[in-house]
Amino acid sequence: MRRDTFLKSLAALAAAGALPLPALANANLKMMIPANPGGGWDTTGRALGKALQDAGAAASVQFDNKGGAAGAIGLAQFVNASKGDPNALMVMGAVMIGGIITGKPPVSLTAATPVARLTSEYNVFVVPADSPFKSMKDVVEAMKKDMGSVKWGGGSRGSTEHIAAAMLARATGLDAAKINYVPFRGGGEATAAILGGNVSVGGSGYSEFQQYIESGKMRPIGVTSAARLKNAPNIPTMKEQGFDVEIGNWRGVYAAPGITPDQRKALTAMVQKAVKSKAWAEAMERNGWTDAWLAGPAFDEFVEREFASLRATMVKAGMV
Repeated sequence: MRRDTFLKSLAALAAAGALPLPALANANLKMMIPANPGGGWDTTGRALGKALQDAGAAASVQFDNKGGAAGAIGLAQFVNASKGDPNALMVMGAVMIGGIITGKPPVSLTAATPVARLTSEYNVFVVPADSPFKSMKDVVEAMKKDMGSVKWGGGSRGSTEHIAAAMLARATGLDAAKINYVPFRGGGEATAAILGGNVSVGGSGYSEFQQYIESGKMRPIGVTSAARLKNAPNIPTMKEQGFDVEIGNWRGVYAAPGITPDQRKALTAMVQKAVKSKAWAEAMERNGWTDAWLAGPAFDEFVEREFASLRATMVKAGMV
């Protein structure tokens, strides 16, 4: 058989879902990261890409950062450009769900194909090293005097740090709708704003702030977990400071719309192989992530429950 004829036949089989995905994915994977460089989704996507290659599940991974609107812009591009593509993946998570609830974009997650939940972590709130705020109680006292004087910075509107700030306002008898919240397209932008003193308080996962906390450039004043973090035991929880605020952040991965059930299973197997790799274990340790693996129908059901749960939390906090 001529080589060009063979390649055409191979492409036809791939389009029909008749070939196992690992064989196809060895050529090239495309990873949509619906955020600007430097944040949690970017770190997760690139760590997963490295793990896929190190595990032998992919020969190469091409990344595409497209930030904005809590991932809705990247989601729309992914859905519109990748239909039926069995070699396309997109990083997503709780932040995207919150953004969809608040922003109501024309393209929702239901247009793409769920693959797996990967990690979970909690939000840490920090202030610049020269901030007058020494604790979250100081922040609340300032908000009680003048809500607008405290400028919060973090991910897109509807992100878990935005929800946590609204929960804090609600818990202290303040109007959550009046929070002065500045959304950023990526963790890099938010970090720069905090370091530059352009926001009063910043929120994100501990891994994004770790180097700045350890170097003394940022001061952590609270974490949204039920208990103190094992990798950051000196940061007090919001609850132990007297504020009923507890919310986690998880990240996962979706595939393109229109792929076959067999292609979805093969993609899931690829990702599962990657998360068992040494490269992924090192990324988990380095970033302080917690393993939250969930795939198949159980992940589908989890996402549905998460939409309902986050919506209820946001309604209670006065965000929607």
